[in-house]
Amino acid sequence: MAMSTGDSSGGPMSEINVTPLVDVMLVLLIIFMITAPLMSHRITVELPTANPKVVDTEQVEPMDLAVKPDGSMYLNDVEVTEAELKAQFAVAAAKSPQPELQIRADKTTEYKIVRKILGSAKEQGMVHVGFITTGKE
Repeated sequence: MAMSTGDSSGGPMSEINVTPLVDVMLVLLIIFMITAPLMSHRITVELPTANPKVVDTEQVEPMDLAVKPDGSMYLNDVEVTEAELKAQFAVAAAKSPQPELQIRADKTTEYKIVRKILGSAKEQGMVHVGFITTGKE
């Protein structure tokens, strides 16, 4: 707090010292004057245009894989072995657009069986995988 030296009352000064405020404001003004021209983009780049009217009308039938607790697998309601399943995954992964693999595993099925299926699907190049569940009963 600033104290009065020349006054006989000896109380605090009632005037605010604005010199530091002016100094800070001038520094900020100089900084903004220097950086403002740099904010405009000098390099022109031709950006691609999107065509939102193009809609993918081709619907792909998803692959439905049912897994029973004993490890037996049914692809689209047809029983398959692990080797046949890998071959089906390879064929489906090569398609464009790729179908979604929907896995319906019994809730008592061990996770290692499902994990093995997921590994096989990823190995063959499947990227769209989903799990089918039932609603709250």
